[in-house]
Amino acid sequence: MRRLTFFSPLLLAACAAAQPPVHGVTPGHKCEAAGTGPFIGQAATSALAAAIMRETHSAVIRWAPPGVMLTMDFREDRVTVRIGPDRKVTAINCG
Repeated sequence: MRRLTFFSPLLLAACAAAQPPVHGVTPGHKCEAAGTGPFIGQAATSALAAAIMRETHSAVIRWAPPGVMLTMDFREDRVTVRIGPDRKVTAINCG
């Protein structure tokens, strides 16, 4: 019991030093859509999603097919890929 009492302030201090997570921020990931032109017109596949995420340095990808409503919240770690009715990429932007 004494040991727990001794270590309690240390444990609390360690918890207080940790940064709380911020919605829309993944450390080391900030979307940059420059250079995504070659992906326009390609078929939407999981391999393409991985390539777009690598190119844009994003942690999250969001597909936006026609007619689907999207939230307006901005996330600096997310890339949004708009696709047409033929399931080909029409636009890529961050947020």
